[in-house]
Amino acid sequence: MQVNFEKVGLRYRGLIQKIYNYALNYTNNYTKNAIITVSFADEERIRQLNKEYRNVDKATDVLSFPMLDIVYPQKLKDFIREISPDGSLYIGDVVICPQVAKRQAKEYGHSKKREIAFLALHGLLHVLGYDHILQEDEVVMQKTAREILDNLKIKRKKNV
Repeated sequence: MQVNFEKVGLRYRGLIQKIYNYALNYTNNYTKNAIITVSFADEERIRQLNKEYRNVDKATDVLSFPMLDIVYPQKLKDFIREISPDGSLYIGDVVICPQVAKRQAKEYGHSKKREIAFLALHGLLHVLGYDHILQEDEVVMQKTAREILDNLKIKRKKNV
């Protein structure tokens, strides 16, 4: 999987790449052709995006912009016709607000790095069609995220 980064510090790039590769394998969605963009945005910018795309006028932690009409449990392989002539499959964008992540990390009692990891994964899962509108879907999404982060030893503790 190719991850394009915009305004993401070097500290987080390797972590996000590792999480995304593992998550695609874990969810049986791995394809070397998949491309996603991960961006960091300040609170004002993410508030603007949240207002424009969700009609919610406040800063949020993460936004996802899927490029495919994928609905869990569909898989990326179901979208073979969406592959570009160059062989790539652009699956979407994830935008994270580090300032909100920092506040949430403090609130939840873990590191900012762990919170960024969780938000990046949460965004990817949305791009892959996971959702949490219905209770049963939320249970599946949370369980998947927890298992991926636990398997990668990204725990909810201060030293991660």
